[in-house]
Amino acid sequence: MTDLLAPASEAVAEVPSPRRGGGTARYLLTKLGGAVISLFMVVVLGFILFRVMPGDPVKTMTRGHPVTNEQLAILEHRYGLDKPKIAQFWDYLVKLLHGDFGDSYQYSRPVGDMILEKLWPTVLLVGTGTILAVALGLWLGTRAAWQRNSVFDKASTGIALAFWSMPTFWLGMILLTAAGGLFPSGGMVYPDTPPDFLSQALDILHHLVLPVITLVAVVYAQYQLVMRSSLLEEMDADYLTTARAKGLRDDLVRRRHAVPNALLPTVTLVFLHLGMVVAGAITVEAVFSWPGLGQMTYNAIGVPDLPVLQGTFIVLAAAVLVMNLIADVLYRFLDPRVRAV
Repeated sequence: MTDLLAPASEAVAEVPSPRRGGGTARYLLTKLGGAVISLFMVVVLGFILFRVMPGDPVKTMTRGHPVTNEQLAILEHRYGLDKPKIAQFWDYLVKLLHGDFGDSYQYSRPVGDMILEKLWPTVLLVGTGTILAVALGLWLGTRAAWQRNSVFDKASTGIALAFWSMPTFWLGMILLTAAGGLFPSGGMVYPDTPPDFLSQALDILHHLVLPVITLVAVVYAQYQLVMRSSLLEEMDADYLTTARAKGLRDDLVRRRHAVPNALLPTVTLVFLHLGMVVAGAITVEAVFSWPGLGQMTYNAIGVPDLPVLQGTFIVLAAAVLVMNLIADVLYRFLDPRVRAV
C-alpha cells in the first residue's frame, strides 16, 4: 500500500508552487512598453488630427499683408508644408526623436523652449489645485461616510455632484463676474509689481485665487465620492467590528484602521486623474488668461500653429500616460492582493 502511494506523493511534491505576482520586473516592463506604444499612437494621432483642421497656417500668418503666390510658396517650402503628408510625418518623427518639436509658425521660436517657458505656470496651477482638491475631497469624503445619511452627508454629496457637473469654463466665467473686482481677471502678475521675491510671490498668489478655486471646485468632488464609497465598504468589515469589540474609540478605529484601507482606490485615482487635470487646465487657463501650456494651446488653435499644437498635445498626453503608469505601479506596491495576481 505504501509503494502504491509513493509515486503519487512524489508527483505531488514535484508540482511547482505558483510564483506570486509574476515578477515585478516583468510587470514594470509590460507597463512601460504599453506606455511607449501609447505615446507613439499619440504622436501619430496628433499629427493626423492637426493636419485635418480647417485653416491654412501660411495664409493666416500673412493675413493683412500684400504677398504674392511666389512668396506664399516660399513660406510653405520653408515650413515643409509643400511636401506630401507622409514625408512631413517622417521629418517630424525624426526631429521628435532628437528632442526637436520644430519651430512655431507664429513666433518663429523653438517649440521646446516655449513649452519649457510655459510649463512652470501650468505646474503651479495644477499642483496647487490638485493638493487642495485632494485634501478637501478626502476630508469631506471621510466625514460624509462616517456620518452617512446625516444632513452633512447629504448636503456635501449634493454640492459635490453639482460642482462636478458644471462645465469648467462656465464656472470660471461665473467667478470672474462675481469676484472680478476683488481678484485679477487675468494674467499671472501685474507689470508694475516690484521685482523682489515677496512682492512677486504675493502678486502671483493673488492672481492664482480664481483659477485655483475653479479647478478645485470641479475636481474635488471625484475624490470625495470615491473616498466616501470606499470608506462605506470598509465600515462593515469584520476587522472593524473586532477593533470596536476590543474597546477602541470610534475615532481611533476610523483613523488607524478604516481610512488607511479606504485610501487605496483614492490614491490611485489621484495619479490617474492628475494627468487629466493637466489636460483640463487648458480651459481654466484660457478663461483666466493664465500664461501656461493651456493658454499657449488656445492661442495656437486660431492660426493653426501646427508645431505648437503637436508639441503641447504630446506633452499633455505624456503627462496622462506617466501618471497612469505611476498609478499602476503604486497600486501594485500598496495592495498585496494585486501583487498576487
